[in-house]
Amino acid sequence: MMSAASWPSEAPRSAPVRQRSQGSVRVTAAASGGRTHLEGLAESGSLRARMPRVSDGVEAVLVNTAGGVACGDYFSISAEAGEGARLTLATPAAEKVYRSDGAVSRIDVHLTAQAGAVLHWLPQETILFDEARLARSYLVELAPDARFLSFEAVVCGRAARGEAMAGGLVSDQWRVRRGGELVYADAFRLAGPISSLLARPAIARGAAAFATCLYVAPDAESRLEEARDLLAGATCEAGASAWNGLLVVRWLAADIET
Repeated sequence: MMSAASWPSEAPRSAPVRQRSQGSVRVTAAASGGRTHLEGLAESGSLRARMPRVSDGVEAVLVNTAGGVACGDYFSISAEAGEGARLTLATPAAEKVYRSDGAVSRIDVHLTAQAGAVLHWLPQETILFDEARLARSYLVELAPDARFLSFEAVVCGRAARGEAMAGGLVSDQWRVRRGGELVYADAFRLAGPISSLLARPAIARGAAAFATCLYVAPDAESRLEEARDLLAGATCEAGASAWNGLLVVRWLAADIET
């Protein structure tokens, strides 16, 4: 019989360190002579910004070269529209968040609009695969007369493949400050059997896709009836409310196409 033993000086073997994606982008836009121009752009890791030519303002298209988000990835996005500037941030395609073995992927977004600026946050939808785990935080800082528009949509599971989100985690936290004062705070979190939770009448009545549009501007409240008129023909559950210089519209649907 043969036997083997390790020397006392040998350290026990550990699991290899997982290589995960990280990336950051910072975009700043400034106005001069009645036109907006790109003032600064910093990129690192697997997050990039592409700047298509547009006739009005600056548009930054955020590209995740990693091809998706999974298992503890971390991304940071920062953007600032200077005084009187117009800046739009968008994405070229839906962001896919893949199955995780337990680690939570995180995305932090910090947006700033100075006096008289217009800032748009308009990414395409986020698709959560079964057992995906994602936590996002948004901090928006606005001058009193700045205008901010955002639209965020989330899809739980892949209906086209017959995949529900049986488990996982999704957490979104929004904070909006205007003139230094907190005017909007919204937190959403689901953990565990996501599809079962969404099936509950008090949560989503079986809807797997949900979206929120937020408009913060001096004329936001005056747009409420216009928003409700547009929602009158909606084929899914939808509602709009306005208060304190904000307009919020929400949708619940079976899928993103509804």
